[in-house]
Amino acid sequence: MRAILFGGGLSLLISLLGTRVAISALSARGYGQEIRDDGPTSHHTKRGTPTMGGLVIILAAVLGYFLAKLLTGTSPSESALLLLFLFVGLGFVGFLDDFIKIVKQRSLGLRSKAKMIGQTVVALVFGALAISPALEDDNGRTPASQAVSFLRDIPSLALPSVVIILFIWGIVAGFSNGVNLTDGLDGLATGASVMVFGAYTLVNIWQRNQFCQELPGPKCYEVRDPLDLAIISAAITGACFGFLWWNAPPAAIFMGDTGSLALGGALAGLAVLTRTELLAVVLGGLFVVETLSVMLQVGFFKVTRGRRIFRMAPLHHHFEMLGWEQVTVVIRFWIITGLCVAGGLGIFYAEWVAGS
Repeated sequence: MRAILFGGGLSLLISLLGTRVAISALSARGYGQEIRDDGPTSHHTKRGTPTMGGLVIILAAVLGYFLAKLLTGTSPSESALLLLFLFVGLGFVGFLDDFIKIVKQRSLGLRSKAKMIGQTVVALVFGALAISPALEDDNGRTPASQAVSFLRDIPSLALPSVVIILFIWGIVAGFSNGVNLTDGLDGLATGASVMVFGAYTLVNIWQRNQFCQELPGPKCYEVRDPLDLAIISAAITGACFGFLWWNAPPAAIFMGDTGSLALGGALAGLAVLTRTELLAVVLGGLFVVETLSVMLQVGFFKVTRGRRIFRMAPLHHHFEMLGWEQVTVVIRFWIITGLCVAGGLGIFYAEWVAGS
């Protein structure tokens, strides 16, 4: 438990102080955000706001984790290193996207195919290593399972290696793009991430307390390295919380694709490594809804040859176009995230209680 507190507290401090330094450094170099011309006109005032703040979130979370391990005298686990690989790897893809936007002075960075190739490579490597026999522990457990999971593995949905790797790729691509789409208003994705990663910290702590290796029983959890996953969850929560101080409306800095892709990847990685892939759809319900709004908008537009369901997608822009203030949209979407998190944690705990 000390390591979890160290990880969360140190990453929060590093992020809170580091973001202020990043704002000055990025502003001095002119690394400002480009704004879509077809977006809400109120966003045009944000042009030039420093971006790529996701670098601070990534750095703070990684440093927070390793400092926590150093202070407690323990070694990183394979599960933790895999999760950090996914977190940093997708952050690098996002960084390339942000950097191209700045250099080219346009609102579009990497082409969609190039971005998807980067996400795919990182996700497939993560998936292949997560189920690799080479990473089995002394009890024969790999970091990830070959079965689809809700609150724990569903044995009847065990899949061949190739299929489960593709399934993991779908989860990583879905959540990384989901957080990316949600990151369109000051503090929206950051605040939602604080709640979702905070929820995963609690899930990991509970799995650690009911760990099959130490407390075998019918309701124990067959999860590799739950304590280390809890430390990383807490570190990311702290990093986002510190960043939110500067990213809350009106934002002094944006996380950019560097942060949104990294956070989405970390969420997907936690879902896979904790055997809660379908539960993540509930906990991260806001990200799912934002993604579905874009899919529905694009699909309906193509089928009807020009008609739209929403005034603008993703969904938060629809409410802006209806006349809602940005801060109103952000706070209400935070409330929705809180309800999703409460519902997901309730389902998780209720399943354990019902079977005890």
